[in-house]
This record gives sequence, C-alpha cells and structure tokens, in this order.
Amino acid sequence: MQPDQPRVPPPAFAAAAAALQTLLARGSQGTRGSRIAAGLLTGASAGLMGASVLSFRRADTTLNPHEPDQATTLVQTGVFGRTRNPIYLGMAGLLLAHAVGRRSWAAGVPLAGFLLVIDRIQIPAEERALGQKFGSEFEGYARRVPRWLPSRRKAN
Repeated sequence: MQPDQPRVPPPAFAAAAAALQTLLARGSQGTRGSRIAAGLLTGASAGLMGASVLSFRRADTTLNPHEPDQATTLVQTGVFGRTRNPIYLGMAGLLLAHAVGRRSWAAGVPLAGFLLVIDRIQIPAEERALGQKFGSEFEGYARRVPRWLPSRRKAN
C-alpha cells in the first residue's frame, strides 16, 4: 500500500454504507415498483462490476485498489472505455438500489458519503499512482474517458 492510499478497502466502505442505510431506512417499506426498480439497478450494477473484473483478469493486471502501482496494464477497453471507475460506479449503483428498494431518502445519505470519499480520497490516490506508472498514456486516457458517468460527447 502506498503511503497516501486510504486504509479502508472500498468494498468494506461500501458495506459499511449499506449497513448504515439499513439503520437509517428502518421502518421504510418498499413497494412492488420500488423493488422492481431496485432489482434492475442491482442487475445493471452487478453486470458493470462483473465486466470490470473480467477486463482486469483478461489484461492480467491487479484488482487491488491499494496497489495501483502494481498494475501491469492500463485497461482502456470495454467498460473502461466509457468510465474510468466502473467498479466504484457499480458499488454506488448497488447502494442506490438499496435506497430505492427501501423507498428511503435517508438511505441516500450513506450513498452520498461513499461517493464523496471515493471521489475525493480513493480515486485521486489511484490516479496519482497510475499517472506515475503510465505517464502520458494515462493522461490521454483521463482526458478521453470521464471519471464517473459516460457521456454522449464524442472525442475530437
């Protein structure tokens, strides 16, 4: 682990956010519609995360967010060609699905906290390490592909 890397693994932070969501949403009841919407969000989020893991495995590079300097390849294809952080986007989607399924605005607070920590602490540390390792290749990738949500805008 690099010195500037956060010490809490992102999946553990997401699990803590989900547990907090459960506490905050106590007594909230989902409807059939909210459960269907949550199921669709869960499926899309899990699919995004699965595709991400598969891309890393195919490239034979590390999945460990605490060791970005151990990356052997800068994966830029598949889902990584649309968003630089599909795994974190998938985790956020799972947290959103939980809030939607429970029909709880309060359950959105831990989701916002998760996004804030990942966006302001975890991702910048990873990007610094990838920038040091891959230099201009990473810089070009970061200019081309958005950090979070894909856009319809075409690169020049």
